[in-house]
Amino acid sequence: MTRNASKSTTFNASRRAAIVRGAQAAGAVSLMSLVDPLVRAGAWAAGSDAPEKTELKIGFIPLTDCASVVMASVMGFDKKYGITITPSKEASWPGVRDKLINGELDAAHVLYGLIYGVQLGIGGSRKDMSILMTLNNNGQAITLSQKLAEKGVRDGATLKALMDREKREYTFAQTFPTGTHAMWIYYWLAANGINPMKDAKVITVPPPQMVANMRVGNMDGYCVGEPWNARAIADKIGFTATTTQAIWKDHPEKVLGTTADFVAKYPNASRAMTAAILDASKWIDASDENRKKTAETIAAKSYVNTEVDVILGRMLGQYSDGLGKSWKDPNSMAFFRDGEATYPYLSDGMWFMTQHKRWGLLKEHPDYLAVAKKVNRIDIYTQAAQAAGVKLPASDMRSATFMDGVVWDGKDPAKYADSFAIRG
Repeated sequence: MTRNASKSTTFNASRRAAIVRGAQAAGAVSLMSLVDPLVRAGAWAAGSDAPEKTELKIGFIPLTDCASVVMASVMGFDKKYGITITPSKEASWPGVRDKLINGELDAAHVLYGLIYGVQLGIGGSRKDMSILMTLNNNGQAITLSQKLAEKGVRDGATLKALMDREKREYTFAQTFPTGTHAMWIYYWLAANGINPMKDAKVITVPPPQMVANMRVGNMDGYCVGEPWNARAIADKIGFTATTTQAIWKDHPEKVLGTTADFVAKYPNASRAMTAAILDASKWIDASDENRKKTAETIAAKSYVNTEVDVILGRMLGQYSDGLGKSWKDPNSMAFFRDGEATYPYLSDGMWFMTQHKRWGLLKEHPDYLAVAKKVNRIDIYTQAAQAAGVKLPASDMRSATFMDGVVWDGKDPAKYADSFAIRG
């Protein structure tokens, strides 16, 4: 199942028909899983499983982790599966949410927790949603202001000490109330003894506007995706207090999200879109040279709109905190990791719901596993992975140890959600 993806997807139509007839005659539909993925990809592009919709508009926010969506289009991986992806630059996460719900976007590069927030009706209309794949792991950060650095703040412990010593309103920004960045900064503050709901003011700011808002003093810190943490350092207005991979190594971040209605109406197109982005993810992670080409591409005005160097350094794992410390981070942003970074683990979706419950966004415990099974379309992902020659993990659950030593394994989500001393 791992033939070189660059080989032709040309297939023999009569051979495909014979395989299908054989499978049906034997009553073994599962036999199709043994068919060469490239044969199947060709079949999907040209046969009865052809995409029902061939022009697909995928929204994205100007962030480094939009890369696999952009490169799937720029590099032509979409054409292999009989579709054309058009990336659509969006201004804010609420805008992405609304355009997904009303059908202006077919799918989007979107915050993991945003999809679950819509599914559960948190803070707005409820609609059944689908996650087709994870787009990346790691690669976000928490930036604190230069003014805090001047007062001796370097990390969470020194921030807590300053907040205890100098009483005032401290303001921190995230990008969407149920999103990943909100959950990362809440977890980090709480792990350092700061209750984000009681000890600070939390505001919502679109990612590209973070740096400008910090420059004029609207916040003491923020959590956002790259390159807007590196940009703050380049502009000498902030420093990196922590990376999100230091909070949870190989955490899920953005996803390819859409509505359940879209998947029901266009299952083949959903599969083709996922396979194309899987190919792009694999290509980006294949070499530093590919990452460099990716950075050069997405730095353009039509995508992230910043200097290449601001993107490239952290894409290559080359970090500096803005206070004199530099390091090579082995857990920087990953787009593929041999299929580990792209798989929509049920436990990942469940974790976001536990944090929504922890911080009072959910009033009652949901059926964590049932909701995750409904939202995370492992069936679509599995078919797309077969087409793209991507291996599947041994389980749809995984465990992780967080910065505070707490282990998440998905086994008792309600108990886990209620176990934190600091909650909303």
